[in-house]
Amino acid sequence: MSDAVPPPVHLHEVVDGLAQNPGLPPELVRRLLGHRKGFGQVAKRPDLSAEVIAEIIAADDHWLTHSLALNRSLPHGFRMVLAEHPDPAIRTALVVGAGDAPRELYERLLGDPDPQVRGRVAESDHVPDDLRARLATDSDPEVRRTLAQWWTTAPEPVRRQLLTDPVDSVRAGACATYFRRVPHPVPPADLVPALLADPVTRAGAVRHCTLDTDSACRLADDPDDEVRKELARHPDLSPALRDKLAEDPDLCVALRVFAREDTPESTRAAIHARLTSDVPTPDWLADVQALEDETFEREFMRETAQAEFGTLCLPWVTADPLPHVESPYVCFRVSAAMSDRLPPAIVAQLLEDENGGVRTTTALHARDRIDADTAERIDRAHRPTKGSRWRPADTLPLPTDVLRRLATDPDPRMRQLAPRDPELPMELACRLAADPDATVRRTIAAHPVLPADVLTRLLADPSEYVAAAAAANPNLPTSAMHRLLTLAGV
Repeated sequence: MSDAVPPPVHLHEVVDGLAQNPGLPPELVRRLLGHRKGFGQVAKRPDLSAEVIAEIIAADDHWLTHSLALNRSLPHGFRMVLAEHPDPAIRTALVVGAGDAPRELYERLLGDPDPQVRGRVAESDHVPDDLRARLATDSDPEVRRTLAQWWTTAPEPVRRQLLTDPVDSVRAGACATYFRRVPHPVPPADLVPALLADPVTRAGAVRHCTLDTDSACRLADDPDDEVRKELARHPDLSPALRDKLAEDPDLCVALRVFAREDTPESTRAAIHARLTSDVPTPDWLADVQALEDETFEREFMRETAQAEFGTLCLPWVTADPLPHVESPYVCFRVSAAMSDRLPPAIVAQLLEDENGGVRTTTALHARDRIDADTAERIDRAHRPTKGSRWRPADTLPLPTDVLRRLATDPDPRMRQLAPRDPELPMELACRLAADPDATVRRTIAAHPVLPADVLTRLLADPSEYVAAAAAANPNLPTSAMHRLLTLAGV
């Protein structure tokens, strides 16, 4: 790094980026062990020598050791050493990074004195079944509940034990409406009556029970909203109870009726009107303390139902899509677009739908009929859901000529795609490295065609993410690496 280039604004983040650089020389890896102001990213490297690993363990710095425990390339012998570490957080991290480690490690962690560690073992699909089954009798009910939620393919004796556990929370986890893994387990038929009679397992048992008139009426009047929600989608629900649940005060219950194939269209329309009418202002939560309890509960229920409505998928519509491609309900058109058997004319129609979700879903299920122009249009109009980085171009890749044109696109979201061209001309790469949008600079900072002087300048970028990405680029000059470590005092 030239002295004319200012030092990084975010030095510690840059050093963390450097720690992940695959081109980092071995001697600099060892120097990085002295950097104690980050999260010990260097200990996650897959190329650590046995000497460096031993040095990290001996230093006993929390973040370095924690990162080492998460390292999926850690040799088994060192994992066994960390299994004896006094800090349960380190032993818990070890389970996360262990993967398909030898049986010996899981036998040791299965008897760990800390329930947090055993709970993490209960979550892992890498644990041999006979060892994992022992956790069904663990002394801590939270460990047993975790096992019930995560091990959905457990052998029947294990699931029976969890379904009949003396602790409510364990039984509730074993017979739930939601599990952490698929497929969701089906309880043994002989246990279903008892599960249906138990308030903590009733909601989870509804979908597995045989409905008779008396039990259906009792379930329709159950005070637990979850029970009524599960009843509302039971295939044997009578028309009379279906219509009753359509007017349930809980909108999420009514939504399940909306999604039924046998629901009359007039009833479906009435439920939709309830979902969309009198919609509160987006900032109703801003003054939540001023709301009456009933008002808060009503608005929260509406928000929850609308969130579910926005992600509703209807398999029966996908199985017979043509009657629903012009439905007034977006979720019906999205479900129709999921079919892989749509005629070309219908695909063309859905690709022009006013709703972006319909257009995107259609494109993903008709990839062989999507040309470059359509793929670009779909991606350009896409708006990601909160917390998601996926975009249509991840599944519908754009050709090189389009990527190069997008390097000068007015929309920074589209300029972010240009670095996906592995042979992007250097002049375009340099232009993107000076882009006013930090997300564009961050994307190009990892590109192999960037010249050394450009990479070096990006280390001082005002965005910590851009600077860290530049530090992780294997083409970063070794001289710049040395200067960064010197600036960091290591």
